[in-house]
Amino acid sequence: MNAIPISYGRGHLEIALPAQAKATLIRKRPLPKLPDPVAAIVCALESPVGSPPLEELARGRASACILICDITRPVPNRLFLRPMIETMLASGIPLEKISVLVATGLHRPNLGEELAELVGDPWVLENIRVENHYARDEEAHVDLGFTSTRHTPVKLDRMFVEADLRIATGLVEPHFMAGWSGGRKVIAPGVAHHETIRTFHSARFMEDPLAIQCNLVGNPLHEEQLEIVRMLDEVYALNTVLDEERDLVCVTFGEIIASHQAAVDFVSASTSIPFTRKFSTVVTSSAGYPLDKTYYQTIKGMVTPLDILKPGGTLIIASECSEGFGSPEFREAQARLVALGPERFLATLTAKSLAEIDEWQTEMQLKPMRLGRVELYTTGLAGDDRRLTGVEMIDDLADAIERSIARSSDPHVAVIPEGPYVVPRFA
Repeated sequence: MNAIPISYGRGHLEIALPAQAKATLIRKRPLPKLPDPVAAIVCALESPVGSPPLEELARGRASACILICDITRPVPNRLFLRPMIETMLASGIPLEKISVLVATGLHRPNLGEELAELVGDPWVLENIRVENHYARDEEAHVDLGFTSTRHTPVKLDRMFVEADLRIATGLVEPHFMAGWSGGRKVIAPGVAHHETIRTFHSARFMEDPLAIQCNLVGNPLHEEQLEIVRMLDEVYALNTVLDEERDLVCVTFGEIIASHQAAVDFVSASTSIPFTRKFSTVVTSSAGYPLDKTYYQTIKGMVTPLDILKPGGTLIIASECSEGFGSPEFREAQARLVALGPERFLATLTAKSLAEIDEWQTEMQLKPMRLGRVELYTTGLAGDDRRLTGVEMIDDLADAIERSIARSSDPHVAVIPEGPYVVPRFA
């Protein structure tokens, strides 16, 4: 047997392949690591894309707010927060007027030791106000009206909107709805009100064939996000790109739309991998920690490889789910899926202008379920949680692969160690 390690929790699982298996390993094309990440960040702040340097941007400002992604994204905040803040201080922004806001969207807040892990630099926590965004707190948002194209209500976190200097930070990676993460996505849904989030996560957006990974052209979610950013007028962003070892390979800073596009241009050829064949068996992961903390996040890994899965084939995914299932709202949506079945569940979504919280992730799970068979290996779910996944649970990956090969009479197996961070496409 051959053994291939795939991301799982904070480490890896060794996947044993049957002797008859003909494995195709699918990973990102390698990108050179930055030899001095902090120096690269300083260089990006001094030589931005489409804007003056941060030192000049900060001069004369009364306040600043920096957005950071929540714990579900492995963003290297420890590398860039302090250099950014020290540059702002040197340019005259008072320490007490600089804040860091965790862009949670509708996820739970990050508190205590988890917040310390997320921020990554004790100096920042000791000296800077760090807060979580709460999408359901009505008073914490500013109403900016509606987008002109699709009439999405736009309400954003007051701390960010009212800051004199606004900077979003994040990780640019494939996103199974919005095309790419990072940049404008850290603002909406990152620090948006629940009505804003639930509008562009409704079925009229989610079922659009252009709302897919690695696509920005005509993607309705991306277009709404751009319109929301433009309503704020002046916003900047720092975007990072990581390799499989979570080391920094690219950092861009500048005007939010231009700097995000520069990072997308850098990483897209490495991440989107063309194939001339499809596979009856695809084995993937949820990219390990922190993305595989919940079953909610695991669904991303089920969607991104679908372009190379043969109709009727088997998608096998490994995800630790160390934190369990996900939110109560997501659990309720999954219960409806299991009770109604995929088609009837989808029918309940299409007439809504506002999606129920977190049901959009269940809606995305319909995509792999419509195409083929989905099997999940996890050590983090038990009891009724396993039933509510709506997919087949497996306890032995090697046996599951062997059974899939036997069902299809096709020995070719695609193995994607880093899950949704790699997007294979049939071309």
